[in-house]
Amino acid sequence: MDQEQKPIDDMTFREAMAELDGIVATLEGNTLELEDSLKGYERGVALLASLQKRLADAEQKVSVLMGELSGEKDDEVRDTTLS
Repeated sequence: MDQEQKPIDDMTFREAMAELDGIVATLEGNTLELEDSLKGYERGVALLASLQKRLADAEQKVSVLMGELSGEKDDEVRDTTLS
């Protein structure tokens, strides 16, 4: 866990997920000293928070895009009924 860590904001989603998986596996292995376990846990929490934010942002973008798609159809219907 003492290896040079890439800043979380510079990581791709896949890189962050892979690092989190590695941290979880290491912590589950119960082979670290307490201090290293705490460092790993702290890094894992930061990675998880970043991943959750990215997923929420992506979900919001998809919702907006889906709203735009359904909004176009609704606008056409409204325009034809108003004429």
